[in-house]
Amino acid sequence: MSAGIDIGYGGAISVDPAALRDVAARMVGLGGDFDDACSAIRTAHQLVVDTAGLSEQVDTVALWASGDAADQLRADCESAVVGTRLMADVYEYTELKAEADALALSDRAAADALYLRMEALAETEPRVVDMSTMLVQGWEDARFEGLDSQFIPGGLGVLFGMGGLVGAHAGFGKIWPGMRLTHLFHKVQVCPVKTTSPTGAPVSIPEAFRRMPQSDGAQVAVEKYTMEDGSAKYVAYLKGTQSVGFGGEEPWDMASNTELYGGKTSASYQATLDALDAAGARPGDEVDIVAHSQSGMIAAHLSMESEFDVRVQITAGSPVEPTVGDDQILVQFRHTDDVVSSLSGGGSPGASGSPGSFTVTREGDPGAGLQDLLLDTHMLDSYIESAELAEKSGDPRVESLDDFWAGLSEAVKIERTEYHAERNG
Repeated sequence: MSAGIDIGYGGAISVDPAALRDVAARMVGLGGDFDDACSAIRTAHQLVVDTAGLSEQVDTVALWASGDAADQLRADCESAVVGTRLMADVYEYTELKAEADALALSDRAAADALYLRMEALAETEPRVVDMSTMLVQGWEDARFEGLDSQFIPGGLGVLFGMGGLVGAHAGFGKIWPGMRLTHLFHKVQVCPVKTTSPTGAPVSIPEAFRRMPQSDGAQVAVEKYTMEDGSAKYVAYLKGTQSVGFGGEEPWDMASNTELYGGKTSASYQATLDALDAAGARPGDEVDIVAHSQSGMIAAHLSMESEFDVRVQITAGSPVEPTVGDDQILVQFRHTDDVVSSLSGGGSPGASGSPGSFTVTREGDPGAGLQDLLLDTHMLDSYIESAELAEKSGDPRVESLDDFWAGLSEAVKIERTEYHAERNG
């Protein structure tokens, strides 16, 4: 928790269990160092008191006290190791349960294997089950904080609160492995509207969010990074919903929202694929994604079922949470009082993505006001504020993204094209 935001591994899990166990192993070594230090101080103390006249020149009381301090630090390390390993078990148990409960619907054998691992953890440390239950309950209680108390006339605040219940119980808010979009044919026309050559790559999440398409009517921007060896990688910037219409010329509308949330291919998804193709991206190419709102659903399916190599996706206010591989970085920004983000149901108590993945949550606007009528907490500017807080947090996972930005900055050429898409028939 930092500056009003919470940065976790995802769901109810704060840190990747493997990372916690690594920390515990390093603390074991540190405890051994303190033990060696204590022994050395005790030996020195004995030498001083056994040597005639030496104790008059050395403060033996202070020397003995320093030994006590080293011994206390050893004990503190041992206690910290026990607590850290316990939390690693609790987080692993929580993650296994979320995955097993989902698998039980489609692959009972695989689910049973995870349940057996859970039983082994519980037998080793009986406190794990109760602590996991409390952890998940705390996450469930906080995931929609402020959602149903916004300044919405006519009792619509309660209706907004129902958004979280829909996401949590309808089963659409979490995209599990193997879930693919049902193909629907959409005829769209995608045209480039602006081409530029940026002087550099983004260097932070807020800057990446600010690189969303700026041209009137553009919904997608694709940056092509050509590296010194001639290879290329791409970053796609995808806007959120652009129209509250249903099925008109604008692909980023409520029809596409409904289709994507229901697991169907949308015109906006097809337009994104066409824009990437027009920019030169081919199957197997690295395509990383920065997305807002509806496009968080597009990013989810691009990372889980497209032929592109999606290594990093950064989303703000997405209505869903994908389940990506442990070699993919998933960065999610969620406001607990954002009705669109609430459709994810908080995602899952488990986590998704590599150990470097993280979810940033906060209550976007604790105060009630007329701005709530405009869904202010869902707007990209509001999420940019959260991204700026995350950048200042000092969280090592946020800082580790510097390697990603640095990799982009090695490009010898950057080409950026913004695209406008329309339904065409």
